[in-house]
Amino acid sequence: FRGRDGAGSSDADSIPTEWTSRDYVWRIPLSGIGHSSPVVWGDYVYVSSATQDDAQRYLCCIDATDGHAVWQRTFPSPTFDLGNATAFDAATPVVDEQRVYIVWANPKECILQALDRRHGKTIWQRDMGPIDSEHGFGTSPILYEDSLIQLCDNKGSSWLAALDCKTGQTRWKVERTTVKTTYSTPLIYYPAGGNPQLITVGWGPGFTAYDPQSGRQLWQLPLFQFRSVGSPLVAGGLVFAAVGTGGRGRQMFAVRPGDSAKGTEAEVAYEITQSMPYVPTPIAHDNLLFIWGDSGVVQCIDVATGTVHWRERVGGNYYGSPVRVNDRLYCISRDGVVTVLAAARQFQVLAQNDLEEPSHSTPAIAGGKMFLRTFTHLMAVGE
Repeated sequence: FRGRDGAGSSDADSIPTEWTSRDYVWRIPLSGIGHSSPVVWGDYVYVSSATQDDAQRYLCCIDATDGHAVWQRTFPSPTFDLGNATAFDAATPVVDEQRVYIVWANPKECILQALDRRHGKTIWQRDMGPIDSEHGFGTSPILYEDSLIQLCDNKGSSWLAALDCKTGQTRWKVERTTVKTTYSTPLIYYPAGGNPQLITVGWGPGFTAYDPQSGRQLWQLPLFQFRSVGSPLVAGGLVFAAVGTGGRGRQMFAVRPGDSAKGTEAEVAYEITQSMPYVPTPIAHDNLLFIWGDSGVVQCIDVATGTVHWRERVGGNYYGSPVRVNDRLYCISRDGVVTVLAAARQFQVLAQNDLEEPSHSTPAIAGGKMFLRTFTHLMAVGE
């Protein structure tokens, strides 16, 4: 989800600012509908979807060059109540050179699965146990070295686990105490001169860092009093995350991570108190943090201090998160309009591109193309 460590940033110089339906490199229909985001390795794009009436899930491998389907797998699943605004495929896959990994979850099971990314053959599959969530499951897996890491905060038994990418065997698993289901995706933070930290957020644990090699807890700041949906972001040595309820953000903090090697404790650097996001994840560029709110209010703040440079309404409502391409920000509204802003200290709307179908997803950028996903289609713009 949003590339390496969730940063959502690319320096591609071939992504257009403005386009029409005639400018797509290709545009293809998908089986069922979906809210997950596409992921890319080399010339292959991977995207999941599902049918809403019977919860049948799909994973499709698509040729990034011309959009033809290389392979597609189908996975049956029991139906269950999702609520009003999500789908059965909300978690985004993750891919490496050899395998593509997916997570499917329902009240009876949480299935982690690795498939050969070239042919779609199942390499291993693990049932990690039931989940208890009122809105389905949406936490995406991530990769750290040769481990697949999955967070599963829910109303039942919550846990964080690392599995061997090759075999699916559990390397470590830690239990967590949570108040409500978490939908945010963890990230790996690489401090200057320090050891990597696996950062998670959730209602109850708050900000929590673990050693990604062993699962040992490194530090914790239990700050949150609401549900975590958007994912954390690292910028300028700080970790940013927001939580909310009722369709809007309620709390957002910038946290300075602890470092046992330097003898420093984790602490709150500052709190953001206006126009906080609930679902979208922030994005950073050149010591600036851009916070894209669910109701279309975007603000630009100074990463180090939290000073607000601008706060403007761009319109639309958002479940997707922004991505950055060079000095531009792209974010898809729930109505399927891609708003493009200047990633700068001055506010500027550069374009608004209509995808002509609703979307709850986040773009992916790779190989000189941007891949955009609506409920039932996948398309590419760029080279």
